[in-house]
Amino acid sequence: MTGNDRAVVVTGIGMVTPMGIGRTAFWEGVLEARSTARRVSWLEEAGIPAPIGCPVEDGWADPGDYARERKSVKLMSRAAQHAVIASTLAVRDAALRLEDIEPERRAVVLGTGGVGLHDADFLDMLLAGFSEKAATGGATSFYERARRHIHPLVPLRLLPNIATAHVAITHELRGESVTVCTACTSGTQALGEALRMLRDDRADVVLAGGTDAMINPVGVIGFDLLGVLSRRGDDPAHACRPFDKRRDGFVMGEGSAIFVLESLSRARARGAPILAELSGYGVCSDGYRVTDEREDGTGPLEAMRRAIADAGIEPADIQYVNAHGTGTVMNDRTEVKALQALFGSQLPEVPVSSTKSQIGHLLAAAGAVEAAACVFALRDQVLPPTINHETPDFDIDVVPNAPRAAPMQDVISNSFGFGGQNACLAIRRVES
Repeated sequence: MTGNDRAVVVTGIGMVTPMGIGRTAFWEGVLEARSTARRVSWLEEAGIPAPIGCPVEDGWADPGDYARERKSVKLMSRAAQHAVIASTLAVRDAALRLEDIEPERRAVVLGTGGVGLHDADFLDMLLAGFSEKAATGGATSFYERARRHIHPLVPLRLLPNIATAHVAITHELRGESVTVCTACTSGTQALGEALRMLRDDRADVVLAGGTDAMINPVGVIGFDLLGVLSRRGDDPAHACRPFDKRRDGFVMGEGSAIFVLESLSRARARGAPILAELSGYGVCSDGYRVTDEREDGTGPLEAMRRAIADAGIEPADIQYVNAHGTGTVMNDRTEVKALQALFGSQLPEVPVSSTKSQIGHLLAAAGAVEAAACVFALRDQVLPPTINHETPDFDIDVVPNAPRAAPMQDVISNSFGFGGQNACLAIRRVES
C-alpha cells in the first residue's frame, strides 16, 4: 500500500446481494461458484418470456432493524431499503463511531437507478384509479381518482436521490450528498467520485456505493425490449454466461453494496480495519449512441488507462480484471477489444472474470458489488470465477467455473453503461 497518508482506504463494506445479507454471505457464495438465478413468480404472472432473475429474498432482513426510524421504511423504495441495510452493515463493519465525526464532514455518494416504477404497490394504486374509471363510467377525473388511491408520500419513492437521502438520514450525514445516475456505471462512479471528494479534503468519511432493484415487470420488460436479456427461462442457473460463445444476454439482479471510505491517516489513527486501498479512478463517455458501444472499444480503453494512471501504475502491474462482462454479444466483444488494446500480447496471462455470471446484473449497484469482489479477492488472494463457461469465444483467461488462488497486488474493476458511460476503479492490496 502507498505510504501517502492522504491515500483513500476501504474500512468497511456492507452488502445486500442475491447471495444473502452481508459481505461474508456474498463472498462465500462467490467462492462456491454458485448461481443465484431462478424463476421469479411475479415475472411469470406478468407473462415475461424468460421470467428469471437473481432476487434478494424478502425474508432475509427487516429494513426496519437497520433504519433510524422503523416507520420510515414505508417511505423507502426497495432500492432504498437495500441501501439502508448495506450502509448500516458497512458502518458496523468499519467499527465507525459516527458521533466522533462532525456531521458536516460525513458525506454520502450513491449510485442509483433512474426514475422508474420500482414498487408494485404504486402500480396497484395507479391501476386502482383506472379501474375506478371503468366502474364509474369516467365520471370523475383521473386526478380525483388517483388522490383516493395513492398515498401522498409514496411518489417520493420514485425520486432518483431517495436512496441517498435515506442513507443520509439514517446516519445523519450532513456533508455532501451526491446521487450518481449513469446506468450500469453508477456504483463505480459513486466510488470514484467519493475518492475524489476525500482527496480534496471535502469530507472525513464517505459512505459510497450503489443500489438498485429493477426485478419487476416494468423494469424487466424494458430490458427485454432492448434484446439484452437471456432467454434461457428453462435453465436459469446456466443462463448468464459471459465470454462464452453461446451467450445470449444477462440476467437481472438486485441489491446494494456500500463502502466506508476514509483517508489512510484517519483510519490508522482510529485503529480501523483496512481492507484495501482505492488507488485510482477513470471515467469517460463514448459520445456515440444511447444503447450501442463504439465497436473499437476506445471508451472502455480510455477509462481503464485513466484509472491505471491515476493509481500511478502501468498496465503490466494489473494482475486481475473484474470485467463488466454482461454476457451480451456486443458488450463482451467490445470489452475484450479494449482489454486487447490495453494489455497487448500479455492479455491471455491476465485473469479476467465476471461475477455477473453468479449474481446477475445489479445495474446501478453492479459496479459497487464488483469492486467489493475485488477487495475480497485481494484480501484472500483468490480469483472469483466466471461460471457457465463451456465454449470459449476469446483468447482470455476467464477463471472458468471455479475460483483459483493467485498472487495479486493491483487490480481493476470495469463498468460500462447505457448512454456510453465508461468507468474503471483501480484497487490495491493492503499488506497485513
